[in-house]
Amino acid sequence: MEQYVTEDDALVSTRALGQRTETHPVSAASGAALRFLAAAIDARSVVEIGTGCGSSGIWLLRGMRSDGILTSVDLEPEYQEFARDAYHQAGFTANRARLISGRALEVLPRLRDTAYDMVFIDAVRAEYPAYLAEALRLLRRGGIVVFNNALEAGNTDDGPLRVPDANAMAIREVGRLVREDERLVPLLLPIGDGLLAAIANG
Repeated sequence: MEQYVTEDDALVSTRALGQRTETHPVSAASGAALRFLAAAIDARSVVEIGTGCGSSGIWLLRGMRSDGILTSVDLEPEYQEFARDAYHQAGFTANRARLISGRALEVLPRLRDTAYDMVFIDAVRAEYPAYLAEALRLLRRGGIVVFNNALEAGNTDDGPLRVPDANAMAIREVGRLVREDERLVPLLLPIGDGLLAAIANG
């Protein structure tokens, strides 16, 4: 899959910066999946939790409508400046992205209910279940929520002497919540670090 998708100069540059700053940019395959999902639902309004250096934002913007707006939330203002430059390098005008600095669980309650087509989450793993609750409030019917790093929980050893890992436990919990919620149509994509996606039909 990674060989099938190629990154252009803007994405290659953003990936290199992300690796230097340890913001862990999404893989090319994961980015292509995000672009596909955004395009499939003709997304106009997307929320991203975890801006990083802008790699995932570029993929999302490329799948969204030409008049679409990406709202990206991150705790680090420096990362958002990197992302702003990355979007510009990729050819997007400044009004295509709204960058909000702050803790996501404090910012998200200020966003409007059922006003968004897609929510992409690549942030504090331990807060994934709380992000799901916020995403379901933000999404319109037929909108999509996507969690990155969904396969991380499968790589842990649950031996009797192991201290439970909060991140792995949260990823498992959000997976359970998505599977068991009858309002959601879930799909686990085994690409990159794993994307857990679900359509909100409730």
